[in-house]
Amino acid sequence: MTISSLGGIGGTDFTPIIHQPEVAILGVTQSRIKPVREGETFQPRLMMPLSLSYDHRVINGADAARFVRRLGDLLASPSAL
Repeated sequence: MTISSLGGIGGTDFTPIIHQPEVAILGVTQSRIKPVREGETFQPRLMMPLSLSYDHRVINGADAARFVRRLGDLLASPSAL
């Protein structure tokens, strides 16, 4: 698995492409403050988009989704590490 980042050049989102022998690549882009709805109000939150491309012959889609969700949770709360 490879991690690719466009954050340093201001990228906002992209679709990383897998190169053999890899089975997955995680794309990370620049973090930005965005409004997130909480009930009736919006709160500013630091958001960092993640994109995971993977080979479905090797990785189950549900497992990949759980991985990205867990990674996002860990990045949101580094104390959980």
